Amino acid sequence: MMTDFLLLAFIFLCAGVIAVPTASRLGLGSVLGYLIAGIIISPILALLHVDVIAIQHFAEFGIVMMLFLVGLELEPKMLWAMRAKLLGLGGGQVGLTTIIVMGACMALGQPWSISLAIGLVMALSSTAIVLQTLNEKGLMKSDGGQSSFSVLLTQDIAVIPMLALLPLLAIPELMGVAAHGADAAHASEGDHGAAMSLVAGLNGWQTTLVTVGAVAAVILGGSFLTAPIFRFIAGAGLRELFVAGALLIVIGIALLMSLVGLSPALGTFIAGVVLANSAYRHELESDIDPFRGLLLGLFFMSVGAGINFVLLSENLFNIVAMTLGLIAIKVLVLLVLAHIFKLGGADKWLFALGLAQAGEFGFVLLSFTVAGQIIPSSIADILLLVVALSMLLTPALFIIYDRLIAPRYVMGETRETDEIDAGSNIIIAGHGRVGGMVARVLRAAWHTPTVIDYSSKQLDMLEKFGVKAYFGDASRPDLLHAAGIHDAKLIVIAIDNEEQITEMVHYIHSTHPNVHIMARAMDRNHVYELYSAGCRDIIRETYDSSLRMARSAFEALGVPSDKASDMVDVFDISDREGMVEVADTYDVNIPPFENEAFMTKVREVAPRRKAEVREQMTQILQRNSKGEQQL
Repeated sequence: MMTDFLLLAFIFLCAGVIAVPTASRLGLGSVLGYLIAGIIISPILALLHVDVIAIQHFAEFGIVMMLFLVGLELEPKMLWAMRAKLLGLGGGQVGLTTIIVMGACMALGQPWSISLAIGLVMALSSTAIVLQTLNEKGLMKSDGGQSSFSVLLTQDIAVIPMLALLPLLAIPELMGVAAHGADAAHASEGDHGAAMSLVAGLNGWQTTLVTVGAVAAVILGGSFLTAPIFRFIAGAGLRELFVAGALLIVIGIALLMSLVGLSPALGTFIAGVVLANSAYRHELESDIDPFRGLLLGLFFMSVGAGINFVLLSENLFNIVAMTLGLIAIKVLVLLVLAHIFKLGGADKWLFALGLAQAGEFGFVLLSFTVAGQIIPSSIADILLLVVALSMLLTPALFIIYDRLIAPRYVMGETRETDEIDAGSNIIIAGHGRVGGMVARVLRAAWHTPTVIDYSSKQLDMLEKFGVKAYFGDASRPDLLHAAGIHDAKLIVIAIDNEEQITEMVHYIHSTHPNVHIMARAMDRNHVYELYSAGCRDIIRETYDSSLRMARSAFEALGVPSDKASDMVDVFDISDREGMVEVADTYDVNIPPFENEAFMTKVREVAPRRKAEVREQMTQILQRNSKGEQQL
């Protein structure tokens, strides 16, 4: 009934909207937020007699969409450039973890086929949790963060062969039980509900031929039919038809794969890789991503709602022991790989602890193995709890890294940086795409800035070119002192962590007011935060390049270069002056849209500035036009 559907949708949406933002603010991440939301609403769903498993199967299509989007990001050139880390770090992690977990399961008395299936499932880590946490903590650009990304990418790709391999591990006894159950179901339902298939009744070579033909159709269709389809849709001029077209492609490919007995995820992944260089790649990403996010959220909530708390309480000790054992195995494997690939210091522990959990694909693979009679449901239920518990423990692993491990290595670096002999009154914090360019320009004018960066690999590269730099966390006061902040005339803060930039500005402004601070701002709100912290030389990282693009846009519209430059300069001056006008009303403790004084000032200044800019631009155009007429 419609009422039942609306009530169910309201419950899930309400739980997600409340739990996920709360979990994100607590540093738990969106995936754990969805899991917690599902746990909270599970009693309500039980009271309403909701079939959670059926909802989970429906929401699994979000995984299909996720793999399609993963494929879109994997251009063949990028994969080839990353082959060493993908095969070495990623392949080594998946292979070694699978073998060790498989051996542990066989030692506990499980058959080799079930043990291998469990090893494959537990080898995966949580892409959603790890990447989000690394980005939130500003660690994505570190050596440990980049190595973690390589392993996660390998794992995402490895899901595809796993989905192809696992059906070969099906247990005949379980298949016999399933077949008996299926016969009983067909007897009670008649011929209704028979599954559609293009390979039913075919022999081995015919099935192979049809399967290969289906995969070839996906590759050829993605290469030659996507562009004509979207050009045809564009003729209607309706945005919603682009969304419908994107869904048509994904659902059509998934349906074709299902009809030939392959995983829908396999087909959509192949299609994504084929379309990675397509002109419509970004259109497909933007159209599919909202549906992917909603379905994945629903999937994780259904997993949380389906947790068997009775089973957990009855086997609490065993489940906790298995979870901790899995984490220990993965940490050990990752530490060994970190040593082999010369990942040292705090980075090796970030790499090892960050990837020590099981992943969200584990939920999908466990469901797949039960449906395919590969792992008995009694074992899969326990493993489901192990996966969920390991993910719930991930924030604790990052806390251990932040509070116990990272400070020890920073302290070690502080003793080394006491020997910093910069011989310069310029300090550059961060030698990435921003700080590196500033340093190059300064060196060209015979300045020798003291460069501090957190990536040892980046600094090793600089040393090969004869550029002296120092490894360390530039936001630490003791490291700034060792670099000579008390004698510095200028410090350029170009690190990529918004909170650390603001903290550095506040510290330097309050303790060394004579130092000129030039700070990188991530966005407009960050400019106000830095202004409140005392910085007056603030460079928005995309602002100047955007102004140059605007100038080029004017020129493309037929405006002469000198006029275009003058018009952009007018906008630039007005924008900067307008921000200074409202900056004094900004309060870092109040969100901008909740700050009445700030919003009142913005509403007062913005229209006036806009009118002034338009008037001045008009004058520029008219003045030049009259000059041309006189000539």
